[in-house]
Amino acid sequence: MKITRQKHAKKHLGFFRNNFGVREPYQILLDGTFCQAALRGRIQLREQLPRYLMGQTQLCTTRCVLKELETLGKDLYGAKLIAQKCQVRNCSHFKNAVNGSECLLSMVEEGNPHHYFVASQDQNLSMKVKKKPGVPLMFIIQNTIVLDKPSLKTVAFVKTVESSQLVSVHEKQSIKQLKEEQGLVKNPEQRRKKKRKKVSGPNPLSCLKKKKKTQDTEPSASEKKRKRKRIRNRSTSRVISEKQNTKG
Repeated sequence: MKITRQKHAKKHLGFFRNNFGVREPYQILLDGTFCQAALRGRIQLREQLPRYLMGQTQLCTTRCVLKELETLGKDLYGAKLIAQKCQVRNCSHFKNAVNGSECLLSMVEEGNPHHYFVASQDQNLSMKVKKKPGVPLMFIIQNTIVLDKPSLKTVAFVKTVESSQLVSVHEKQSIKQLKEEQGLVKNPEQRRKKKRKKVSGPNPLSCLKKKKKTQDTEPSASEKKRKRKRIRNRSTSRVISEKQNTKG
């Protein structure tokens, strides 16, 4: 039974991880009813939750939950001690505290951006949580912790996203990471290095070729002067020889 429970938990966690970006450490919001059920079942939450979820966890609660447990008196004294050992997350009810279920419900509003798990034995709270897509729900049954399967609202939300061919931000990041791991996408540092290589100086061989062409085609100034002198000498010698012939 324990192996099948962990298989189901792994499957459900994979669904929330791939579609909603749930990641370690898993932040689990506890209310008074869940703490009381753990106390009755003698469940060590700090030891058993990481084993069950196969990852790091953070037990969290709110000031409203702590205040509610204080007002309920001695019957929930043990549950209050468990909740006091949890990390306290800030809620929006600073001045006027509300009941625990209402406070936890407000913590997962607007798409559950902090990826909270809600752990509660309250049926009314559980029904309201299931109407919000992307919120993992946990409860205790027969002294064992159970991660509930994704609700119908959550599954329908994922299907609408897939049908409309919309890719979430987390999916883009995961695709990018997979491409980088497989070497399909090169790091930006390598791209910068390549760009720097492209902006290099001219090839020295090409410069040498150009110099050879200019030397072959264009004569120097000294050669031009020599050619001109030779032409003048020939013309004057002809004129002198012609004059001598006429005189003779």
